[in-house]
Order: sequence, then structure tokens, then C-alpha cells
Amino acid sequence: MSKSLPLFSTAVIGSMPRPQYVKDLLAARTQCNGQPNLEIEERTDDAVRFVIGLQEQAGIDIVSDGEWRRETYVDVIGELLNGFNWIDRELFGYHQVVTEKVSKKRPGVAADEARFLRENTNRHIKVALPSPYLIGQRMWESDHSRDAYPTREAFCEALVPVLREELLAIRAVGVDVIQLDEPHLCVLVDPEVRAKFDDPEAEMRRAVDWINEIVDGVEGVTLAVHLCRRNWGRRGWGAAGGYEAILEHVKRLKVEQLMMEFSIPVAGDVAVLTEFAEDVRIGLGCVDVRFPDIEQPEQIVERVDKALQYVAAERLTLTPDCGFSPGKDHGIPLDEAFKKLKSLSAAATILRERA
Repeated sequence: MSKSLPLFSTAVIGSMPRPQYVKDLLAARTQCNGQPNLEIEERTDDAVRFVIGLQEQAGIDIVSDGEWRRETYVDVIGELLNGFNWIDRELFGYHQVVTEKVSKKRPGVAADEARFLRENTNRHIKVALPSPYLIGQRMWESDHSRDAYPTREAFCEALVPVLREELLAIRAVGVDVIQLDEPHLCVLVDPEVRAKFDDPEAEMRRAVDWINEIVDGVEGVTLAVHLCRRNWGRRGWGAAGGYEAILEHVKRLKVEQLMMEFSIPVAGDVAVLTEFAEDVRIGLGCVDVRFPDIEQPEQIVERVDKALQYVAAERLTLTPDCGFSPGKDHGIPLDEAFKKLKSLSAAATILRERA
């Protein structure tokens, strides 16, 4: 049983940078075409134990498995379901796209990951799942997908029961936090992004409605949604603007915690936190994940102090802005991420001692 959380608890968003060894393991697993390879799986297990221990050593209270069994934070859906093929896409490169009606392939794969994580740490644990809207934006391509699903919306709707079933299986393992990743809702903060849609308000409504369908009535676990402007590594972010443009939709999310980025200059005013109900907890993004500068603990404390003007300390969890490596090829060194997590933990210690 994981211990109780302290004030100013710390957490990762999900992914950790994948060193070349882990990338090679991922490639080897892909070459197995879904057939079990005991040697590769044992090495992968050892690698995941290492990244769990890295987070523990850094002082993080809520840990993940680094998503080191996934090439990207989205592609787990391709392990859960049949119906996807790899194609070249201009925006995302070589990427999985839905080409056939989806069918069950390996239900419970994320729950299996969660079980291993639970067995290898006594810290609180988090498991992330991609949202339907995110998957639809990434994995539905008209030229390749419309014969299977005539619209992106039809594809997203087909994903809702699948993701709900997986979420319930993860909950049964005994995790502490299940996080639905929803960056494509958050990028609609940017007027240039909104201009690409005929009805951006409808896009936001659907994104929120699908998440609410997945989590409806689910208890016994903290449910969270992660909102970010996309992490493009050293290239920065994919959208700019404060949360106000999407606020009314975000407030409809039926989850207990919102993971929000605030360390980047384009994230807007932290005063927006006053808009949320007092029973909504905030994962405060107060550490940059995109650039190499290592924030000192005092810098992080300063960011948290700004948030404390608008939200009670008891509602805050301190996090990086985003996962360090949403895809396996983000070029962020693992040591850099470790140092940033150490600074985050040190800042939390300062804040606790001061409280």
C-alpha cells in the first residue's frame, strides 16, 4: 500500500526520456510482431525498474513507468486494438493510422503495465491513457481512414468504450492516478489553431464529452486530465495562449485533477486558477521540459508562490509542464530530466519546511 502524500507532493506527467538502450529494446519488441520474446521482455522489465528507481532517487512522490514500453504516449491504442497501419504523414512522420474497423487485440495491456509498476514501487503511481480526441487528431487520416470510419468523430466515438474498459482495468490494479492526455484540446487556446476549424467550439465540446463518457461514475482512483500546448522538445511548443479560450469547456471535465503547464511564457496568467471549483486539484506545471536550463529550486518555489496567491496549497501537486519525451525520438537527455526532477523535489522540501 502506498504511503500518504505530503503537502506539495511531486509527480511526473508520464514519459521520461528514452536512452538508446530503451529505443533499441522498443525496436526489438516491434520486430517480434507481437510474439513474446522472454529475453527482450526481461530486459525491458529491468529498464522500467531503473526508471522507477530514478524517479524515487530524485524524490518524486507519484511515479510512472516512464512510458518506456511505448514508442509514443498515443501508440498504446495500437497495442489495444487491431485496425491500424503505419504510413508516412507530413506532420507526424511515420505514424500509425486507422485503416480498418477496430477490434480487440490485447485488452488490458495498459493494466499489465500498471501492475508491474505497482509491484515495483511503494510510492504512489500514475498511468496515462490518450484521450479519444487526441487519438482522432493523430490517427485518423481521411485518405486512409474514411473507408473504415467516414468521419474523425465516428472513429473517436468507437474509442470511448475501449478506453473506458482499459481505465477500469487499470483502476482494478490499484493505481493512485489515471491521467487522460488531452493536448489537442489545449492547443485550441491559440487563435491560429482555432482558425483551422469550421467550429472550434464544437471541437472542444466533443473532446470534453468523450472524456466525460469514459470517466462517468468511476470512483476509487484519482482521475486527471493533462492539458498542454504540445511538447516539441528543443523546438518548443505547438500553440500559444492562456487557458481562458478553452476555460468553459475545461470546467465541464468530470475529473478531480487538472494537470496544467505554467512554466513556459506562452501559458498565460496563473490567476486563471481562481476560475476552478475548490474541489478541483491542480497539477501545477512549474518545471520546463523542453529546454536544457536546469531551474534552481528557488526558481520553482517562486512559480509556486505565484500560484499560491490563487489556490490553496492543499490543492496543488507540483509537476513538470509535460512528459519529458512524448515520443521516443525527443532528444532530451535522461540526466537532464533527472536533474530537473531533483530540483522539483528540493523546491517541494523548501515549501513544506516553510508551511
